[in-house]
Amino acid sequence: MATQAADKTLTLNALPTSPHVVIVGAGFGGLQAAQVLTRKRVRVTVIDRRNHHLFQPLLYQIATAGLSPADIAVPIRSVLRDTPMTDVIMAEVHSIDVAAHKLHLQDGDAAVSYDYLILATGATHSYFGHSEWARYAPGLKTLEDATEIRGRVLLAFEEAEKARSAEERQALLTFVIVGGGPTGIEMAGAIAELARYALARDFDHINPQLAHIILVEAGPRLLAQFDPEISKKAVSPLERLGVQVLCNQRVTDITAAGVQMGDTFLPARTVIWAAGVAPSPLAKDLGVPLDRTGRVLVSPDLTIPGRPNIYVIGDLAAVAWPGHDTVPGMAPAAMQEGRHAAANILRQIDNKPPLPFHYKNKGMMATIGRASAVVDLGRTKFSGGFAWITWLFVHIMYLIGFRNRILVLFQWAWSYLTYGRGARLIIGPTRINTAHSEAPPSAGSKSTPV
Repeated sequence: MATQAADKTLTLNALPTSPHVVIVGAGFGGLQAAQVLTRKRVRVTVIDRRNHHLFQPLLYQIATAGLSPADIAVPIRSVLRDTPMTDVIMAEVHSIDVAAHKLHLQDGDAAVSYDYLILATGATHSYFGHSEWARYAPGLKTLEDATEIRGRVLLAFEEAEKARSAEERQALLTFVIVGGGPTGIEMAGAIAELARYALARDFDHINPQLAHIILVEAGPRLLAQFDPEISKKAVSPLERLGVQVLCNQRVTDITAAGVQMGDTFLPARTVIWAAGVAPSPLAKDLGVPLDRTGRVLVSPDLTIPGRPNIYVIGDLAAVAWPGHDTVPGMAPAAMQEGRHAAANILRQIDNKPPLPFHYKNKGMMATIGRASAVVDLGRTKFSGGFAWITWLFVHIMYLIGFRNRILVLFQWAWSYLTYGRGARLIIGPTRINTAHSEAPPSAGSKSTPV
């Protein structure tokens, strides 16, 4: 891979006469698109700011010490190593020059030209205009997020062991998860199991089983995207684990001391954000209409208006879904969109018109701790142990790499039999929120005790 001195455009090792497809983002959608395209004689360049593909649905297992990072991530280069017409660039795209068909990278002023572009950059955390909350309530999107949360959760128990006052100990043993979607309930259930089983006999001066896990949801029910009947079935397993579920409670402030909800203040040193996502800011460079959340309003064939060579997929795209709002931002949807975008590009190369995208709903599922889950497959809905086995099978099969599947299956089986959590490591400069420099709750607030 070389860099031309004149225009700083990267020259890639591939046949110059072949169409060049650039894929930004090696998540579920981007990687699926790459794997379809690399079966044909098409030059493909995959750009990602990290060197690994991440299985995001299991990030909460990293955050709660159930798995190690390498169990759910695989190097992008190893996935695509048998595809000689594919280049992989570890870099961050700074901007898109639509008119010049170029991507400008964050590293200096290098650029990558394209004939066709697939944007699959995913989403990041959205704090609904309160970016200052990120300091106190990390979200869960990357391995760095997961290991940071894992460190905070484990460190909270360590600090509680040496706390000097009952009030401080209670605050340290209170964990608030904001957001009642799949990530929120999975985190709440996993932390409850960690405290109730894995850490139960590890401390001398505290009882981890007395940890207070609170799940806060602004809407009237958990799992708002699920059928109402099946979402109700998520509450009982959480409550059996000791999780307190608070619906119709909107968070109005988050500080180092805890969480404010209207007139109610929850003292808590560990807060986890699972309430909202925001699409990549690259969407603004395309110069096309966006929806209210910042997603690109794509055409039926997943291209953007006026640019038939630019496809947008995954969490970055607002894809119409007849009878519903838009296609949900889930891994199966992104994978379908990635395959469809790649197939349409191959059609265009063959001088055939692109086809409209039709989403095939594979259903939704979420796990709630040990041997319990909810599954909504449209006409078929179920919960409990069989739902958990279904959830386990689906997630194992979606993992990339035989090694990952075997390791994850073995570790889950071991954890199930022994109630163990083998990845309980605090690494790096992990910190927990400290209330020493924070002002106490206002006089009008009522504090909720543990």
